[in-house]
Amino acid sequence: MSQRVGTTWRLLLKEVGAFGVVGGVCFVIDLALFQLLYTQTDVGAVGAKLIATLVSMTVAYLGHRHWSFSHRARTGVRREYLLFAVINGITLLQGLAVVWLVRHPLGQESALVLQVANVGSIALGTVIRFLSYRRWVFPSAGTAATAPLRPREVAGP
Repeated sequence: MSQRVGTTWRLLLKEVGAFGVVGGVCFVIDLALFQLLYTQTDVGAVGAKLIATLVSMTVAYLGHRHWSFSHRARTGVRREYLLFAVINGITLLQGLAVVWLVRHPLGQESALVLQVANVGSIALGTVIRFLSYRRWVFPSAGTAATAPLRPREVAGP
């Protein structure tokens, strides 16, 4: 029992550590690519942000699939990436909602207060993403084995 608990904690620590490193690298990619596209090309701010986000999200997916959660079940790139994108979209909306709530209904205009709300929303989104990736995008082998097969995966007669 003690050995199993130790293994579980080591695995969780590996996931959390790798998740943090991948997230940090992708944060830098997002910032740098946005800056490069916006200042050195004819791409506008929104287009630069869209491209930077899609590139950093794809790098994050690959990093998490092949490092953070490499020991977990493989359920197909298309399925995993779609869930990954949906979860990232949901946490983006959650972050926007937090900042909007602090700015408008609460009437806060201070840049410091809004930045604290932004950082809080990032922290909350990070926890949601980590737990969601573990649960749905990169499930444990036991969870993936019990998932229903899609019709084209069922062996025919």
